[in-house]
Amino acid sequence: MIPTTGTDASSPVSNHEQEEPPDEHTPTIPEGGFRALATVFGAFLVQFCGFGWIDSDRGYTTSFGVFQDFYVRDYLTESSSSAISWIGSVNALLVISVGLVAGRIYDRGHLWVTIFRDFRCFLQSFSIFMLSLCQREQLYQIFLAQGIGAGLDAGIVYIPSVAVVSHYFHKRRALAMSIVASGSSFGAVIHPIMLNNTLHSSLGFGNSVCISAALISGLLITACLLMRPRLPPAHHDPEFWKSIRRFSHDRTYILATIGMSTFSVAFYFPLFFLQLDAATHGISRTFSFYSLVIMNASSFVGRLTPGFFTHCLGIANMVAAAAGCGAVLILGMIGLSSIVSVVMLAILYGFCAGVFITLMPPLVAFLTEDLTELGLRMGVSFAIEGIGGLIGPPINGALLTSEFIWWRPALFSGLMGLVGFGFFFATTLAVRQRSLTEAATPADGFESSERVPSRAK
Repeated sequence: MIPTTGTDASSPVSNHEQEEPPDEHTPTIPEGGFRALATVFGAFLVQFCGFGWIDSDRGYTTSFGVFQDFYVRDYLTESSSSAISWIGSVNALLVISVGLVAGRIYDRGHLWVTIFRDFRCFLQSFSIFMLSLCQREQLYQIFLAQGIGAGLDAGIVYIPSVAVVSHYFHKRRALAMSIVASGSSFGAVIHPIMLNNTLHSSLGFGNSVCISAALISGLLITACLLMRPRLPPAHHDPEFWKSIRRFSHDRTYILATIGMSTFSVAFYFPLFFLQLDAATHGISRTFSFYSLVIMNASSFVGRLTPGFFTHCLGIANMVAAAAGCGAVLILGMIGLSSIVSVVMLAILYGFCAGVFITLMPPLVAFLTEDLTELGLRMGVSFAIEGIGGLIGPPINGALLTSEFIWWRPALFSGLMGLVGFGFFFATTLAVRQRSLTEAATPADGFESSERVPSRAK
């Protein structure tokens, strides 16, 4: 999912808007070139190293499923599944909540972007190396290093590292951002394979994590050298509370934000627990692990797909469809019992998760009329969404219990997912109603089946 700054939208634009000649206040966007491709690749590496390793799907089908299984059955056996899941859920909350601050700082100038980016590279490497020093059965140590430390560093870079891509692309922005977003899913294929083969080897926990930290440090240094901003910071910085009061009355935006938060309660259940679910149903440890890899690979495809179809299907419609299908698949985990069912669920849910996550920032951008407050809107939406991600996994772990009663968390998560789908469906109806109103009294000089915000000057 890829946010943009208050000076650019990440949603597709109409032909009229693409053909509008730039004025003196709107610099020409290159739509490619070496610096543009280098920046995209650098942002791809950031996603690969950050959300592909630590988070529980803002990369989202990521490596924490491997850690959850390893901690429950080996390294933190004295702690409950619910307590262990707080590591990933707090991590997820910080990733998207810190974006509320990072997005505002990004809008204030590119010097801060550089400082934040370099500081984040140091912080992530430091956090992972600290994780390698955590001792067996010391839950608080792992919580501090992996839950808080790694969550903060990903949150610091989340908005700035991908927003810079919008400096180089306008017509191809959706495709470029889909490529960047796929970095987390690609990392979520590579990192779990490496972790699973090292954690259960003679290397031990500490050495296995150190190997990951060394790889990530090298790639992050490369990413910092590749990414370069092109445009000056925005001159207009809207007042925080004034903006909050204004868009808090936007019914469509409120519906979408509540939908994001509600669906996030359910969203994490397959990502955190699929591997453990498969293992406790008699499926071999090796294949149980690869169920997560299959989900990650499918998510990679799902992340690349929206960039090609948002023009004809609509962002809001695709988000609602992904949420509805995802909720049904979560309910399907009640009947999970065989290799075939695990593979099918991993493929289908991974694809839906990839589509959903990729389209969250474009959805907020699509619903934003004044793009000078886009960064703030995204920060608020993601912070509220993070509350759902915070409480979902611990509730699932508590419902699961030490006896592994799987139908309870699957039913709870599935129902919460359907509630989230209901809010997204209401969002699509509100979007359609507003589009009809604007078509009857056009205010921007052109008609569109779905309203697309114009670029802020």
